[in-house]
Amino acid sequence: MLDISLVVFAYLLGSVSAAIVTCKAMGLPDPRSEGSRNPGATNVLRFGGKKAAAITLFGDMLKGLLPVLLGHAIGVDESVLAATAMAAFLGHLYPLFFGFKGGKGVATAFGVLLGLAWPVALAVLATWLIVAKVFKLSSLAALAAAVLTPLYTWQLAPENVYISLSVAISILLLWRHRSNIQRLLSGEEGKV
Repeated sequence: MLDISLVVFAYLLGSVSAAIVTCKAMGLPDPRSEGSRNPGATNVLRFGGKKAAAITLFGDMLKGLLPVLLGHAIGVDESVLAATAMAAFLGHLYPLFFGFKGGKGVATAFGVLLGLAWPVALAVLATWLIVAKVFKLSSLAALAAAVLTPLYTWQLAPENVYISLSVAISILLLWRHRSNIQRLLSGEEGKV
């Protein structure tokens, strides 16, 4: 019962949109009606500025990290930790509180990885930072990090359940970025 409660808690926490809550608290427009209409940090940066974007990024990361840390604290096994991580991530993508229309999941995925295997998270972060610095494209950086996440997991945290989780998260990240991929291919993706 505790395992199920943890997974449900992770999904519900993941369903809280840091972008929407931050924008409302700061008197900014709803991110679902501005810019790319994505409730995520990159979109909030475009119309709300660095402070609002940083708060959004931190909030989205925490909702991936906290349930996993709680799972560690209460001593659940790796399969329950992986289920908890996936629940938090899916909560962000398909939030109960916002009509199942959420963000793209990059920051929440990072939080999940940070809780499960911090060396993987650091490798993913380094990849994102390098690609973003060189190309000035947040979406390209996210896609590169997503593609490499299973490889990093295989090398740095070779638990089968974590490798499977990283593959599933990467596939979902690529799926959620399909419009960005189209714009990248056509040369229309906006730089940050």
